[in-house]
Formats: sequence, structure tokens, C-alpha cells
Amino acid sequence: MSLLSLPVSTLGVPRMGPRRELKFALESYWSGKSDAAALLEAAAGLRVAHWARQKALGVTNIPSNDFSLYDHVLDTSVMVGAIPEAYGWTGGPVPLDIYFAMARGSQGGDQGTACSHGGHGDNGEARGVPALEMTKWFDTNYHYMVPEFTKGQKFTLASTKPVDEYLEAKALGYETRPVLLGPVSYLKLGKSTDPALDPLSLIADLLPVYVEVLRRLSENGADWVQIDEPCLVLDLDATAHEALRQAYRVFAEALPGLKIMLTTYFGGLGDNLDAALGLPVAGLHLDLVRAPEQLDGVLAKAPQGLVLSLGVLDGRNVWRANLPSLLDRLEPVVARHGPERVEIAPSCSLLHVPIDLDLETGLDPDLKEWLAFSVQKMGELTVLGKALVEGREAVMQELADSAVAASRREASEKVHDRAVAARIASITPELTKRATRFAERARQQRAASNLPPFPTTTIGSFPQTETVRKARAAHAKGAINDADYETFLRKETETAVRWQEEIGLDVLVHGEFERNDMVQYFGEQLSGFAFTKHAWVQSYGSRYVRPPILFGDVSRPRPMTVEWWRYAQSLTEKPMKGMLTGPVTILNWSFVRDDVPRNLACRQIALAIRDEVQDLEAAGAWMIQIDEAALREGLPLRKADWKLYLDWAVESFRIASSGVSDRTQIHTHMCYSEFNDIIDAIAAMDADVISIETSRSKMELLDAFRTFRYPNEIGPGVFDIHSPRVPDAVEMANLLTLARERIADEQLWVNPDCGLKTRKWEEVRPALVNMVAAARQLRLAMN
Repeated sequence: MSLLSLPVSTLGVPRMGPRRELKFALESYWSGKSDAAALLEAAAGLRVAHWARQKALGVTNIPSNDFSLYDHVLDTSVMVGAIPEAYGWTGGPVPLDIYFAMARGSQGGDQGTACSHGGHGDNGEARGVPALEMTKWFDTNYHYMVPEFTKGQKFTLASTKPVDEYLEAKALGYETRPVLLGPVSYLKLGKSTDPALDPLSLIADLLPVYVEVLRRLSENGADWVQIDEPCLVLDLDATAHEALRQAYRVFAEALPGLKIMLTTYFGGLGDNLDAALGLPVAGLHLDLVRAPEQLDGVLAKAPQGLVLSLGVLDGRNVWRANLPSLLDRLEPVVARHGPERVEIAPSCSLLHVPIDLDLETGLDPDLKEWLAFSVQKMGELTVLGKALVEGREAVMQELADSAVAASRREASEKVHDRAVAARIASITPELTKRATRFAERARQQRAASNLPPFPTTTIGSFPQTETVRKARAAHAKGAINDADYETFLRKETETAVRWQEEIGLDVLVHGEFERNDMVQYFGEQLSGFAFTKHAWVQSYGSRYVRPPILFGDVSRPRPMTVEWWRYAQSLTEKPMKGMLTGPVTILNWSFVRDDVPRNLACRQIALAIRDEVQDLEAAGAWMIQIDEAALREGLPLRKADWKLYLDWAVESFRIASSGVSDRTQIHTHMCYSEFNDIIDAIAAMDADVISIETSRSKMELLDAFRTFRYPNEIGPGVFDIHSPRVPDAVEMANLLTLARERIADEQLWVNPDCGLKTRKWEEVRPALVNMVAAARQLRLAMN
């Protein structure tokens, strides 16, 4: 029977639901408003909707097990029984309370936590456990829970979720291709509590669990299984190559009839090409958006019969494809390799893009014509699949519409601004440097501030309570006028400032109650950005964000934060930080243009932020924080490419921050980064003070500072803001003691890991009180 269309795959789809149904089900469960049955029912309903939507759009390889209540890497840890002893698991199915304790930590006595397994303090009260460490999924803004391995690690099948969800789909009439995170990538994503233990040395112990899962899938009718090994786009050594050979040899020998689609993404195979092509798998997926150049090498070397999955649509960005142009590339490949051995797909899972453009009724019509979200990308794939089998005539209108949209975008005056281009051309080296070296600046700043040792501060935001969110929503709908809304925000700001004074924080923040998001707030006030109402993507767990869409040249029409800073500073004699988001973070947390280099877009944003920094200084601010939470996130996956990125990223930060006097203290903040990798670049940023996440790693992220003499000041986070758990002052003081082993006392600041907007006041208040107490303990110990 001839094909009507080339096979179409998605590799995975967004989990949350078009209206963030998963978020609300999770938060209802965590708050005790609903039970586990209600949560699981909501999750099942979302899976059904996902499968039905893909089927209706013409997807032929529909995935299962791409859904997760929190994180797919955490799901894999649960599947293989890699559950640290602290969570109290004693075998058998893993309860939801343990699953969510690994994800979020637990406070003793909380509903939906592992408090009943977590031990007790000396006073007999239940004590909580911290969450697993969390970090970025490769170079995306998705966060995963880091697997934790110990010496003598044992693996056992503790969850049959992949099999259960395959059977769930099958019972509904959907034949799916189950998705598993590959064993080698899983181990490489993890960390060992024993420095001498290489997680890859555990591969032989891990494989029997994978074999059992694959066996059950095969016995229940699965013909193909998608196994994701994104580690294949990294720099791999001989040990990793041998682990890959061992794993897939075991799979082939144990299950010779099961077909594996080996999935790589986020880059090219590069020097791992021969290793990948040498594995006994039936199919190989290639990211041809990030690495289009790899296709020729694969075609030249691919074994006879290998099915190639071509990732030709960007699974990480929102731009509509130029389908005729794509067909020009694909038609020769299909003719050469054969339509029976080719699939088309996004570059990676569609997890990283919003769900449905049709929900956006308020976007500029021109911009909307240029976009494609998950649903629209599936439609594009179906058009390509049909054209590649039946010919372009079968989809003539769809191809014509695509070409017209691409042409209009390229020519649009909304995209290009000559004044911005002229300003970029005028950038000189002097624009990227502070006038004086840090040592002299620090002397002036310390004399002016008269702060105590171990000064305390926060990262910027305070809880965005339900009251705040309701007021913002009412204002957006016109139910609250501008004057009343500003009065409300001023009251919230004053309350936060007074409370910070009351507990004894040394450097205050205004709380950011007027801000919806640390990137969106600025993007809404800059030219070249557009915003959506429903284009949510998952950051972690139930935390979703709506990234701005950077579609054109960037400039700042007017000041963005100055008046709010003036008001907050008028309420206190203590220093009030000006709070900005840095150019690299705005870039990395946006859907960026694909028609200009990233470094050009970043420099445009940097000049806009520079204008704001200078206006804040002119208004009287002498502490200005320019957050670069996502600096490392943009780091290329291959070390050979690091220097080019870091050079322009650091230059962009310095463009934004260098136009101030010596007395003005520039702060920055960075989240969830392996600082050892980029410590030279961090120093080159020349921020006067950096604050970083270190609490989940128990200050291990400061190891870089043992050998690198970081010259400036630093605030290592002392409590994890992504968990509801409230550590006591002793725990925080102990972390600071560890920090003092790596950082000189005069360099050390005291702060949380990150901003506090996602937490509740009942968590934030005691945590910050304890943090201030911990700093005071250290000061007393100095005397």
C-alpha cells in the first residue's frame, strides 16, 4: 500500500493543557483543596486530549509517556527506584507524597509531602526534607530534578508509568510510540554524593530495569519505542561511548523485535556521529534546526535500512516555517533515502513552545501571520508530509500562504529600525568598561554605604499573592482604574518596605508588585517585543511563563522603573536597590528572532538597559541590580563554541552596566548555574556584587572559588526559594560557614537563592527572619 503522507512525529507535546489545567490541579492538590484522585483524573483527561489533538492534526507517530506531573527526569528516577534514603521510600510503588517531596521538598506536617517518612527532630515534631537539586535542561529554560546516586546504588523497577500510559492510550484506540529518557543521558544528567563515583559506572546495574520496561512495552504491543539520548550532542569521552554501546547492545540482544528510534536534539552529533550510527537501533532523529549541516554526513554513512527522523521545524521557537523552502531541502533527501525510511518531526519535543496560536485573539495581525505554536507546527508537518509523497500540488494553497507570510515578514517596517542600527554601529570599547577597577570602586562604595559585615538583602521580588494577582487581572480588564491600581500597588510596596525594616534587612527591595514577570515587564516597555495572553510554556513543575516574542529591533522609548524606585526609596533611609533584568536574560528568556544573529539582538537590548541604568543613577539610586539569571543558560553545549558566546554575552552586560560612577554599586543575580564552567566570564562581567543559587548544592557550586580568586563581592543563596520548606537559622548559618571556607568575609553577602514571588508570605517571613538571624550569628562569631 502506497503512502499518502510521509510519517509525522511530534517527539512530545506540552503537558499543561491550553488553559493551564495541570497547574491548577497540582496547586489545588498541594494546598489540600483536592485529593490525589482528583489530580490523577485531571492528568488523565489531559493525556486523552493530547492524543486526540495529535490524531486530528494528522500526526502518525503519537508519543506516550511524554506527560509528567512534574518532570520527566524525576519520573525516570522514580521508574528506576533512584530515590535517596532521606525520602523514606522502603520499596513498592512510590507514593505521590514522596514524588512531590523529591520535587519540592517538604515542611514537617505538610499535606502531600514525605513528612511521615522524613524523620523527627529532637522535640518529637516531624521535620521536612529538602528537594532534589534542580538545574537547567541542557540550554533551555526548562528545569529538571537532578538524579542523585550513592556508592552501592541499587536500581529496581518502582514505577511502570511508561507501560501504564501506553496501555491507557491503546485502550482509547491510540497506538502510540512510548518515550523514555535514555539510560546514558539519565546517568550523565545525575550527580553522585561520592566524588569518586562516576554515574556512568552504574550503567550495568541500571540496564536491567530498562530492559524490563521495554520487555513489558513489547509484550503489550509496542512496535517502536522512542529513546531520547540528547547527551549525543555533547562532548563525550570514550567512557560515554562505551556506555552507549553497552546499553543498546543489551537492548538489541534482549528484545530483537523491538524497534528503537534513537532521538538526539539541541545540536549536532559532530564527533559522536560514528558512535550513534554504530548503535543497533532502527531509527535516528536529527535536529536539523540547530545543526542542518549534519544531514549530509549522516546520509553518507547511515546503515542500510536506518529510518531517519528529520527535525526540520524549530521545536524551541515560535516562527512559522517557510514550507516551500523546506521542501527544497527535503525533496532530494526523500528521493535519495526513500520515503519508507524517512519521518519528519520538530527539532525536539514541542514541550518548549506554547500550545495553540488560535487562542491569541489580540495579537497584531501581521505578527500573528508569522507565528506557529505547537498545534500549528503539527499542521505544518502534515503539509510537508503530504507534499513529500503526493507532490506540492496536493497542498498548493498551504504552500502559497506560507511563502507569502515569509515574504511579508522579511519586508515589514515593523521589524527594522534605522536609528537602532546606527546606535549599534556606534558602540566603542570604552562603552563596555567601568572607569575604575573594582578595588577602588569597592573602597568608595563601602565608605558610602556603611553596611555591617555579611550584609543581608533579597534578590528582588516578594510574594505575588492572590490579592496582587486579582488586582492585576482586574486592572487589565478595566475593572480597576489606573489611579486605584497605583494606590493599591503603593500600599503593597510600603507594607513590604516597612516589614523589611522591621526584621532588620540591610539593603531593601521594593517587592516588584507592579511587575508581572521579570522579562515581560521590561519587554512590554521596549520596542520590538510582543506579548501573548495564553502562550504559556513550562519552566518547572507548575511554574509556567509566557516568554515575550522578540520580533524587531529594540529600543527604550521612555524610563521603565525610575518612578517606582523613587517612591520606594522615599519610604526608608536604608538603601533601596534599583531592579532591572539584564540583556542576556531578556534574550534567553524570550522567543528570539531567527532573522538576525542573537548577539546583535542582545546588544540592542543592552543599550536599552544602559539608558535605564543611567536614569536610575541620575534619580539617586546607588545600588542597581541587573539580573542575569540566564547567562549560563545560553552557553553552547559544545565547549569549542563557548568563547564566542561568552564574549558577546559579557560584553552585552558591560554595555548595560558600565555607564555609571564608581560610587554606584552594580549587583547581578544568576540562577542554577555550574559556575565552575564559566568563572572567568563571571569575573569579566565586573559586577560589584553577584548573588547566586547555592543552597540545594550545599555550597558545592562555590567550589570554583577555591582555586579562582574571585575579586568582587558575592551573595551565595542560603535557602531554596523553589521549595516551601523553611530552614532554620542554624542551617543557614552552617551554609554560610561553608561559604566562608571559599569566600573572604569582606566579600560575603547574605541572601536567598532567587526572587520570592512564587512563594507564600507564610514561608517567606520566617525564612527571611531566620536568614537575618544567621547573619547576626556570624557577626557575633567575628567578635
